[in-house]
Order: sequence, then structure tokens, then C-alpha cells
Amino acid sequence: MSLAANLAKLSPPPNTRVFEPATREARACHWSLWANEQQATSLRAAVKGRWQRWQLMDTKRRVVHNGGPLSYVSLSSKDYLSHCADQLNDAVQVVPVGVDTVIPCAEGQRLQAGEHAYLATHVFDSRPPKVDSNGLLQHFFGYEIRTRAPVTDAGIVTLMDFRVDQSRGLHFIYVLPFSRHHLLVESTMISKTHEPEHWYTTAIEKWLDARGISVSEQLAQEVGSIPMCAVSAQDPALASIGAAGGALRRSSGYAFSYIQRQTTELAARIHAGHYDVPAPISKQIIFMDDLFNRVLIEYPELASNVFMDMASSLTGEQFARFMSGQASVLDWARVVWAMPKRPFLKELLRV
Repeated sequence: MSLAANLAKLSPPPNTRVFEPATREARACHWSLWANEQQATSLRAAVKGRWQRWQLMDTKRRVVHNGGPLSYVSLSSKDYLSHCADQLNDAVQVVPVGVDTVIPCAEGQRLQAGEHAYLATHVFDSRPPKVDSNGLLQHFFGYEIRTRAPVTDAGIVTLMDFRVDQSRGLHFIYVLPFSRHHLLVESTMISKTHEPEHWYTTAIEKWLDARGISVSEQLAQEVGSIPMCAVSAQDPALASIGAAGGALRRSSGYAFSYIQRQTTELAARIHAGHYDVPAPISKQIIFMDDLFNRVLIEYPELASNVFMDMASSLTGEQFARFMSGQASVLDWARVVWAMPKRPFLKELLRV
């Protein structure tokens, strides 16, 4: 849908069909990113929350950042998809289909959608990628809730609160305070295996109880699993975009801003007659992210300290740039200097 919206802006727009396997309501979730004023304004139709401050904490430390020109933005996926659909035209249309009814052929020119066949000169495949069964994952379960009493610090996003059970892997609570009575609270794990649902919900309930937060209404549930490892396309013969096309940051799980970068550049290339998919994340960042993840896997006892040290070494603006893939050489130097040297050097030599 992001690519379609960008193609619709071209003059003339190319004849395009988007095969959408689910309704916007069925795909409702939250997407987050760091954005400057211009970016946030362009996304305002889908913005559900926006904050200038965010925090990370463990049993010993609390790091609070102010992003300066960059704010942390949470989008409603449903509203974002509707925003994209509003920009389409007769040349760029959405074709609603069942989840299993679109079958791309190997040559990438014919698609079978139910009883209808479509011929295309180019096919871009945005289906979720295949993930190695032993790959590192960021998996989570959360509730969107209303609280009986107002919460404190409603102006601060909690990116990571490590004051929860760490016995099964790196575990933290993620909180988006949309208002003093309206929160999204997620129990998030970084590990190779999923946990049963009750494990996440128990963690959330304990976290809420420890802070005296009483729930008056549960508005929605949110569940997901994001690969933090190398992935492969559903069909290598097709051009992949999105997560399977390299738009997923392996060290953090953030993808939205990278997808925007990829689809904006791809639309420009298509307009110029080129159809190769750009890589929105550099090979250098991918290498560093893989090294970072290897340390998380091999030294789980250091994992929370690694994130806390990284956050402590940067200002709010530097942290936002680093997480968004726009870090300067100085930003990288600060992060590298803050990391535990022996584990990283050991894993670097292994690589």
C-alpha cells in the first residue's frame, strides 16, 4: 500500500493493482517510528500518539531521553492503510482477495487471484518472509487498556522496562501512554522460542499490579513476532519488498520508516524505467546488527545492560537517529565505545 500510494503520485501513474488479502480492520495494530516535524505532519491522518520523551530502565538505572527535533510516533495501521487508499486513483487500485487466493507464477508475470487471472510486466511481492526455525525473534503480546485512575508520566514512552522475569530470555515491558487513562502495554521477548500466551499476560498483570494500575476496560489485544535474523523470500523468482526485501532492522525490529524509504525510492526508479528494488538498510548496518544480536544470543546475562549502556551513551536525538538508521560516525563511535569490549571482539572474530 505504501508503494501504491507513491506510484499514484506519479504523472502519469503506472497501471497498478494491489492484491490485499485482509481488511484494514483485521490488520489493525500499532506501527512506531522516530519522525521529524515534516514526517509527522505527512502522517497525521494515522498518528495515534506522539511523544518527545522516552525511557529505558532496569533495576539499577533509568535513562530518559528528549528527542529534540525528533519525536516518537505511533501510527494506527488501519488509519495508515486508509490514508494510502485515499491517495489512489483509477490507475492504481486495490483488489481485495482471500489470503490464499493470489498465486504468483515463477516467471513473475501472471497472477491467479481466485477465478481471475492477471498479467503483469512486473510483480513486487510484499508477503511476510520465511524465517529460520532457529532464528532470533522479537515476539510480544499486549493489551490496549483504559485505566480506572490516571497514570503518572503519561508524556513518556517506555521503550524497555527490564524489571520483569528474565529467566527465559531478554524480556521487557513496552508502554505507549496515549493519555492518562489509555495505554498500550506489551510483554516483549527477544529469544528464539515463543512462550505460551499466559506467560506474557502474567508478566503484564504483575507489571500493572506493581505500579498500582487498575484496568477498567480492555480495548484490544496485539500479538506479533518479528524476525531479528536473516530471512528469505516466499518466492525467490519475484522481487520482494518490505520485510522480505531487507526493510527490517535486525537489532530493533523497526521497519516502518525503512519501508517508506524503500517504496519512495522504488516508485522513483519505476518512473525512470528501472525496476530493481533498493536496499533501505546498508550492508554495514546489517553487519553491525548481526554482531549485536550474536552477543545477545551468546551472552544473555549481558543483554539488558547492553541496551542500557547504548541508551546511556547517546543523547535523545542521537538515539533516535541510531534507531532510525541515520546515525553519524560519531553516533556509532559512542555506541561502540559504550559496549562491553570482550564479548563483541570475541563474536567479531567468530564472524
